[in-house]
Amino acid sequence: MRMRHIRLIAATGTAVAALALTACDNGTGTEDEGAARPKATVAAAETNVSKSPESSTPVKDTAGGATEASPVARTEAPSTKPAASAGRKGQSTGRSVVLCNGTNTSVTAQLLSRPLNHMLLTVKNTGGKTCELPYYPVLRFDEMQWVPQADEGTQPQAVVSLAPGESGYAGVLLSAADGSGSGGMTAHKLTVGFQGMTPNSDGGPSATPALPAKGVYYDSTLKVTYWQKDLGAISGW
Repeated sequence: MRMRHIRLIAATGTAVAALALTACDNGTGTEDEGAARPKATVAAAETNVSKSPESSTPVKDTAGGATEASPVARTEAPSTKPAASAGRKGQSTGRSVVLCNGTNTSVTAQLLSRPLNHMLLTVKNTGGKTCELPYYPVLRFDEMQWVPQADEGTQPQAVVSLAPGESGYAGVLLSAADGSGSGGMTAHKLTVGFQGMTPNSDGGPSATPALPAKGVYYDSTLKVTYWQKDLGAISGW
């Protein structure tokens, strides 16, 4: 009797074990709700999620240190940062332009006996590259608070371009010969400003050509010509 009891218990245990295996295989079994998930299983699950094609990778926020999630297949937008340029671009030609200014030229101011009350500005390219003289000189005598206007009738057909060693010119009407000007005064310092490729833009460092020791008299009729490549273009101005 005792032997049969032992065999019955063994058979019952085998049946219970088989039943448990069958329940786990068909997904209908239960597990102990109080048991914690093994850490290895959680780590493996997280690894599988991170490798999913639908997962996201962090993209650095270009405006700061924060990050945002973006799909793996996302194509980065092209950078809007301008590339380094070898030189300034002309408005129409698209080629590199070196501007004539106080760093690559020498400037002289010469009083003329004819025409009366006129002065000649000469700009010589002392650099190693061709430079351009857009528009007209921006003049300032001493600490004057206004800018002399240019005679639009002297505007050339193209921007004046000076090869190394070449010179450009501009005429200056200092005062009215008939005395019709107002606010006349004598200046002892002249500053010549240069414009860029757009009107009234900064073309670079200015120049300060010497004036006669006695100074230069000017009044409200003060005006200038556009820069010229040919001195003859303003000889009768």
